[in-house]
Amino acid sequence: MSELHPTAQANTYVTVILPMAVPKPYTYAVPEEWVSKVQIGVRVEVQFGPKRQYAALVLDVLSEAPGHKTKAILSVIDDTPIIWAEQLRFWQWVGQYYCCTLGEVMHAALPANLKLASETTITLSPLFDGDVMDLEDKEYLIAEALTIQHELTLEQVRDILGIKTIYPLIRDMLDKRIIYLKEDLKEKFKAKTVACVRLREPYVSHPENLQDAFDKLSRATRQVEALMAYLQLARGQEFVRRDELYKMAKVDASVISAMEKKEILEVYEREVSRIGGYEDEIVEADALSVQQVRSIAEIQNHFEEKNVVLLQGVTGSGKTRVYIELIREAMRRGEQILYLLPEIALTTQIIDRLKRVFGDQVDVYHSRLNNNERVEIWNRTKEGKAVVLGARSALFLPFRNLKLVIVDEEHDPSFKQQDPNPRYQGRDAAIYLAQLFGAKVLLGTATPSIESFYNTQVGKYGLVSMTERFGGLELPEVEIVDLKKAQKAGTLQSHFTVDLLNAMKTTLEKGEQVILFQNRRGYAPIYKCSTCNWTCECIHCDVSLTYHKGQNNLKCHYCGYQTQLPKECPACGSKQLIVQGFGTEKIEDELKIFMPDAKIGRMDLDTVRSKNAHAKIINDFEEGRLNILVGTQMVTKGLDFEKVGLVGILSADQLLQFPDFRAGERAFQLMLQVAGRAGRKHKRGKVIIQVQNVANPVLKEVLNNDFRAFYSREIMERQEFFYPPFYRLIRITLKHKKPQVINAAAQKYGNFLRSKLGDRLRGPAVPYVGRVRSYFLIDFLIKLERNPKLIGVTKDLIAEAEHFLLNEEGYSSIKIAVDVDPM
Repeated sequence: MSELHPTAQANTYVTVILPMAVPKPYTYAVPEEWVSKVQIGVRVEVQFGPKRQYAALVLDVLSEAPGHKTKAILSVIDDTPIIWAEQLRFWQWVGQYYCCTLGEVMHAALPANLKLASETTITLSPLFDGDVMDLEDKEYLIAEALTIQHELTLEQVRDILGIKTIYPLIRDMLDKRIIYLKEDLKEKFKAKTVACVRLREPYVSHPENLQDAFDKLSRATRQVEALMAYLQLARGQEFVRRDELYKMAKVDASVISAMEKKEILEVYEREVSRIGGYEDEIVEADALSVQQVRSIAEIQNHFEEKNVVLLQGVTGSGKTRVYIELIREAMRRGEQILYLLPEIALTTQIIDRLKRVFGDQVDVYHSRLNNNERVEIWNRTKEGKAVVLGARSALFLPFRNLKLVIVDEEHDPSFKQQDPNPRYQGRDAAIYLAQLFGAKVLLGTATPSIESFYNTQVGKYGLVSMTERFGGLELPEVEIVDLKKAQKAGTLQSHFTVDLLNAMKTTLEKGEQVILFQNRRGYAPIYKCSTCNWTCECIHCDVSLTYHKGQNNLKCHYCGYQTQLPKECPACGSKQLIVQGFGTEKIEDELKIFMPDAKIGRMDLDTVRSKNAHAKIINDFEEGRLNILVGTQMVTKGLDFEKVGLVGILSADQLLQFPDFRAGERAFQLMLQVAGRAGRKHKRGKVIIQVQNVANPVLKEVLNNDFRAFYSREIMERQEFFYPPFYRLIRITLKHKKPQVINAAAQKYGNFLRSKLGDRLRGPAVPYVGRVRSYFLIDFLIKLERNPKLIGVTKDLIAEAEHFLLNEEGYSSIKIAVDVDPM
């Protein structure tokens, strides 16, 4: 960890970062009363513009005047820096590399409670008990005002107190939990719930009556065994998890349900906070397999010479156990570890597994925490917390001694921030952050990205392979089923081939479970007139509205616009309106016809709006209350189920035909990832892929689980057509609400860049979806040789082109989005 001094002296000035998209840091004078407290990394209260105040971050301390008139800072908010020098350097790299401002990076990096502004609204914290005796005078005045008005802006706080400098006071009141930021209450953290079992009354208050319970169960041997198992578990722990009782008594949900009806046991939900203290017993990790021991040794050998190692392990090979061992070794050395996951809400099982081994040593950081909890983890990381498990935003935490970074599922496109700025790639940014700390990076996946695997082939990264499933289990059997043949033969039943339906019935008869994958949510993606082919489209976006049967409406998956179903075609007046295509909701609905006795669940964006909903679906499937799980790509991420015997991919063509140079790579990764959910514990599973175009080469590579063949073919195409990893891409999107304005602007912008870049600039072109949220879009794509100097010059040109266009008359309202290394 680098020191952040020098501190300020007399005639002192500071350059500060403001949490907004201003082009450069601003310089302020430091009044003598604040000189001793100013240092790099603290927040200062500044006025920006005629009336607004902000909490700005000190980037540098200067002893010479800047040569222009400066305002003075109003106060110093922090006693000590809230970030270290490494984080500031990381922010600067992110801003420079991804073509955005430092202020935008600051806005993305800091929790909301650290980004105070005059328009911020505060309210009394639900944790404040109303006791005003211990409050200072100013705190009392604000608390009293909030009991009357319920919420105040910081400007109103200034008026109430009659002072200009209030940010240190607001910081103290936030720390004491007297107040919350208003947005906190909209984004409450929901702790994970665990299904538990306990005795009903009167057996709780009068345990001597338990003999009566046994008498009630005398004819039900399995229920007697369940009650005995419960009593044994209850002696040694504060609460009994339902799944523990299932395992110990060797019973299922029907037994416990019968005992509930007899009023002996009850099932309830118990909260287990992922952020607070871990409430379960810490357990030893499983013994390492021979393959895992060898892989750990190879990783450590590579780390002697290389900073980044790619661990390629087939699904079910035990990569997480390897991570746990490396984390344990780093903890023994007193180092900090960052474990990155693509989507924290979709990785319940991995979080639980790490918590069981490391307990309170693990903090989980993601956007669903409320602001106070995010600040707590921020401060704990700054103080040296050992392990942080997080989504890409965890990269911005103020680490002190970061020495190991694990990027799990490194291939996942969710690591890329799409909107707004900074549009950073979490995996690539993690490698740069690790470099600042002299840390090692382990990238883990069953299906590496082309770029990462290429780096192993040219010697930049080390490569370690785990080719066997844990316990010697075979990889699932993969079968390709021709949808065209099934249609011609008339054997297709709705969207299911006979092969898939028969396999599902056989699987369920064996007491095993089924996962069905369809990467499209809703009931049907198209609602159209069968007479004139009119299609119902979004009024804000150039896309068809998706029919959602459960809500009986049409919805846009780009902007959220919703409308009722039209009763007749607005183009021709026909009432013959039909749905076309199918999504997860339709699959779930139609499965009830073919599998009337099966218990079916669905996991997509519509059913997992909250984190608890997602955890409940996983728990229900894990504990056998669901037989079939239908889902989008959510079902491919971080899930490990014991009884999944069959995985069905319903329409592989949707993955393979997407208009993107990465379509083949994404399809290969998704199909292998979802296939990996089959047969992971006790026996070999089966995968059935339904597809129209059986000749696509990706299918053969998936069939043979042959990543090398896929890579060899794909890398040749990338080289031939000037795509990554041989070329760097920068996509620029212009947006405006008027098509004539955006078309004219695109010509001017393109002419400016083409005069400097020539054929390296492609476009202008209308993207696949040409209008989103009422904005018309036009894209440019820049293809650059891997030359750092050329890339730097090009980024400067892009900034010049933006300045040129926005200063042209009539084009100041154009929005320009620059995406470096687009996914």
